[in-house]
This record gives sequence, structure tokens and C-alpha cells, in this order.
Amino acid sequence: MGLPRLVCAFLLAACCCCPRVAGVPGEAEQPAPELVEVEVGSTALLKCGLSQSQGNLSHVDWFSVHKEKRTLIFRVRQGQGQSEPGEYEQRLSLQDRGATLALTQVTPQDERIFLCQGKRPRSQEYRIQLRVYKAPEEPNIQVNPLGIPVNSKEPEEVATCVGRNGYPIPQVIWYKNGRPLKEEKNRVHIQSSQTVESSGLYTLQSILKAQLVKEDKDAQFYCELNYRLPSGNHMKESREVTVPVFYPTEKVWLEVEPVGMLKEGDRVEIRCLADGNPPPHFSISKQNPSTREAEEETTNDNGVLVLEPARKEHSGRYECQGLDLDTMISLLSEPQELLVNYVSDVRVSPAAPERQEGSSLTLTCEAESSQDLEFQWLREETGQVLERGPVLQLHDLKREAGGGYRCVASVPSIPGLNRTQLVNVAIFGPPWMAFKERKVWVKENMVLNLSCEASGHPRPTISWNVNGTASEQDQDPQRVLSTLNVLVTPELLETVNLTTLTPDSNTTTGLSTSTASPHTRANSTSTERKLPEPESRGVVIVAVIVCILVLAVLGAVLYFLYKKGKLPCRRSGKQEMERNTSI
Repeated sequence: MGLPRLVCAFLLAACCCCPRVAGVPGEAEQPAPELVEVEVGSTALLKCGLSQSQGNLSHVDWFSVHKEKRTLIFRVRQGQGQSEPGEYEQRLSLQDRGATLALTQVTPQDERIFLCQGKRPRSQEYRIQLRVYKAPEEPNIQVNPLGIPVNSKEPEEVATCVGRNGYPIPQVIWYKNGRPLKEEKNRVHIQSSQTVESSGLYTLQSILKAQLVKEDKDAQFYCELNYRLPSGNHMKESREVTVPVFYPTEKVWLEVEPVGMLKEGDRVEIRCLADGNPPPHFSISKQNPSTREAEEETTNDNGVLVLEPARKEHSGRYECQGLDLDTMISLLSEPQELLVNYVSDVRVSPAAPERQEGSSLTLTCEAESSQDLEFQWLREETGQVLERGPVLQLHDLKREAGGGYRCVASVPSIPGLNRTQLVNVAIFGPPWMAFKERKVWVKENMVLNLSCEASGHPRPTISWNVNGTASEQDQDPQRVLSTLNVLVTPELLETVNLTTLTPDSNTTTGLSTSTASPHTRANSTSTERKLPEPESRGVVIVAVIVCILVLAVLGAVLYFLYKKGKLPCRRSGKQEMERNTSI
């Protein structure tokens, strides 16, 4: 009889403690359960609210209630806990001297009611409602790549928003240009669905459909996920996207780059533009100045006409034609005049001027341009500005006035637009030499480099009176440079001008020629001016005379010292004097 009584007692206790039993006369209504909120993966602390007066916490049973079914999950006896076999067997432990049950690694499936029940002195229970939360991942938004036509009669798909792994299901809000969108008949429709993952978390998918107009071509769309955590309400936003909006073309026009004054040599691009999307097929034509007919120009793959380099022949009237391939409607742009500014080749007269010394010369410069021109005359050798204007007058010409003169024709209003022409002025007269002279130390068997420069009209010819290898180079039409490579020999030193070649008698002076090996080159410049040509023997005689005078002075000094008794006359002294005298 003991077992039936125990069963009846358990059933009676269960019925009395069932929170959902109602309508029994005389039974008090069950209080609302305590709310405990935790995030997925954290630990929930379930504190039994039974006081010592209500029951003995050293003898407590813990139950989970799911779909109104109680399941014993944990026992407390004399302050010691023991898990029951099942889904919570490995995740429960006692804390706070047995008053708190800790549930680790909380999952969405743990969102339910937990209750603790004391046995002594009488059965009492305390209920806890566990709420579980998980923030969803950042929302991922994908725009409709096919775009939306404005003439659609029904809302078309704009974008799709996906929020993964949240709990509970987050709320989605769509925005356009920062303003929330709401359901609107035949205008805006939001379709949402959710999927339960194996983890118990939710993945939300929301599709925005709308009817768009041309003004929505730059509209920014994004979605927002609203969700709750134990810390309060939160939200996450997606990135902003723009959906392609298709609308018919109403206007076509031309655009030229660069903007502003164009000049010859520039890279110029002419392109067609339209206010429709997608743009129509473009073609660019130019009016023939002779026939007045429009002739189609060849464009690149992007439909752009490239003029590189631009020339004055590219100036003219251009227009663009746009053909809508869907409707086969053709639109024509307003014609646009293109002006490529230019300066023609510069002409100088006379083209090859020749004058006698002492005469005068007038040079005239001419050119044509699409803009007002300025002229300048410059000396070619120095770059000096001689005259501002198309006419240059030269009076009392000297031979130094021969050479290059440059006329520059430019457009001040367009930087970089100019042309130049060089003219060489020839002055009749005998040749004259570039006078340069210097002495060079030389050694026998070295190769010496000599140069000679002369100017004149007609062009002079340079000859050398020394055998060697000569070469000529024109500096300009009236100036020539001759170079001679010659081997230094004793015979050459006897015949060549000593101002140019001087024998090197001291090989220890540190000069570069003193340590050079045979055939070492040295630079020098000869001269046409006639100079005295003393013989090398005369130089030797002068040197001997100078030595004799030095010895005489030295002997007189020694004799004077001897007479004064300052210098003892011994054999060793005599030998030293003789040695000094021999030096």
C-alpha cells in the first residue's frame, strides 16, 4: 500500500504546483515568473526565490517546462547537487550555497520556464522565465542588377536584405534617401521571410519592391535590422545602394574637352551625351564646308571622336545623333561650332639676306592666325630680344652682325600657340679668326690637339702649315671649326710658333703633360695673328747668360765674407766653396 500512496502524493503535489491550473475554487492565482535575460553562449544564473520560511533550500528539485511538460533536471539534497540525465546533464552546477543554479552555454532552445520546488515543510515552487538573445550579423544588401524601368505597371524588385543568425527574429525597416519606407498599395511592397538554422538561430530575408521614377536614378536605398539584447534595443544598418533606373531619352547634346580656347597640337575629345538610361546609339557628324552636307566622323569604341593632334582643318560645325534601339526613335543635338586656333608657318623676307659691311638691312616677318598676333625678333646666339614687331632694321652692318635671327609669331591670349622662323644674315668680307692664344707645355712623342675657328662670307677654308690629321665642322653657314691632331717632334718644335708650343724641360713640375704617356692629348688653340718667331737657340743663350751673372754675384759675396774673416779658409771650406761654385 506504500507505493500507491506515494504515487498519489506525487500527483497531488504536481497538480497543486502546476502553474497553468486555474478555475479551481479557493486556489490563489500563480504569480508571474521572474524574468532572466541572457545572450546565446553565456551563462544563465537561475536563483531560487524560495525563502527559508517557505521551504528548506537544502532539499530542492529543479524542473524545466517545455510545451507545458515538466522535466526534472536537477536535485539538491543537503546542499549537494546532482544533474538528471538529459539535455542539461553537462551544463548545470550549484552556486551561492545551493540557492542558484548556473546554466552554461545557453542556446535558443533554452528559452523556457525553469522552476525550483522545495519539499519541506511543504511543497513550494518558484518560477523563472529565461529569455535568450543573439544579435544578428551585419545585414547584407544586394541590389537588383537588371534595373527597373520607370514605365512598369507593378512594383519591381529593388533590393534584397539578409540578416543572419539572430534571435529572436529581428525587425527590418527599409529606407530611401534616409527616410523609412512603408507599405503602399501599387507603390511599395515589403516581403519578408525567415529560416530557422540548425543552431536555433533565425536568418531573415526581406525583399523591397517599388515603382520608381526618373528622379530615383540617384536614390540611396538601405535596410536596418532592429533587435533586442539584455542591455536594451539595438540596430544595424546595411550599406547604401543605388538601383539602375531605365527611362527614355528626351535630349541629346555635344560636349568638348578640354573646355576653353583650343589650339593646334591639343588633344581634343568630342562626345555625345543624352538624358536617357540606357543611352542611345550615338554618331557624330561634321558639316562639309564645300557641300554643306553632314558627313559622319569615325569614333572610337566608346563613341568618342578624338582629334589628336588637333589641326585647323578640324574647325567646323559638329552635331550628334542618338538612336534609341528599343523605340527606334532618333534625336538630333544642337550643332556646335568647334574652333581650333592656329598660327601659320612664319615667312621672313628676304629669305637669305646677304649684305656688305657698312650697309643696312630690313627683315620683315609675316604669318596668319585665327587670333591677333604679336611678333618678336631675337638674336639666335644669345636669345636677346632685338625688336617687338614684324620689322627688324639693321644699320651700319659689322661682320659681327652676321649669323642667325629668329622671328617669333605668337598669340598672347592662348599660351603656347606660336611659330618661329630662323634666317641667317651673311656679311660679305674677308675671313676673320676667333682670337684665342695660350701656352701649352708639351713633350716629345705626345699627340697635340689644335683647333682653329674662322668666320666669313663666303664660307672660309682653313689650312694648316703643319702636317697632321685635320677635320672641319660647320658651326653655322658662315663659321667653320677646324681641328688638327699632330705628333710633337723635335722638328715641329723648331718650326712652330713658340707662343703655341713650348718645349717642356722640367718633367717634375706636376703638370698633367709631364706624367702623360706618349700619344697623350692636350688642348690648344692656334692663332692667325703673326707673332715673333725666336729660335730655340736664342732661348738657350739667354739662359746661359743668366747663369753666368748668378755665379758672378755668388763669387763676389763669398770673396767679401772671406776678406772680413767671416769665412775660414780651410781645405774643407775650400772644397765646400768649390762644390757650391760648381753648382
